[in-house]
Amino acid sequence: QVQLVESGGGLVQPGGSLRLSCAASGRISSINTMGWYRQSPGKERELVARIRSGGITNYAESVKGRFTISEGNAKNTVYLRMNSLKPEDTAVYFCNAVVGVTYLNIWGQGTLVTVSS
Repeated sequence: QVQLVESGGGLVQPGGSLRLSCAASGRISSINTMGWYRQSPGKERELVARIRSGGITNYAESVKGRFTISEGNAKNTVYLRMNSLKPEDTAVYFCNAVVGVTYLNIWGQGTLVTVSS
């Protein structure tokens, strides 16, 4: 099985930056894609960004040009660099991995990002 641990959330002022990290352990060879989702109170969880083999990335329209997803050298870590943060980016951010031939979704515990002055 695969386990995910996120870090890097916190409080930041509008216009500021944060970097989230997600470390995968376990059967990392079974990982197909990794990504970040977020969920605000009263809203459904939404895709923020994801990265597939070959470095192919996808972003939500709301974060394009501001957020960057990348992989670490060891391929078991994924980062989300968030620039020009807005209050509407406030949410719990979850790391996600899609694993195996059944494309099972694995989730981290979530890390809170609060954008406020």
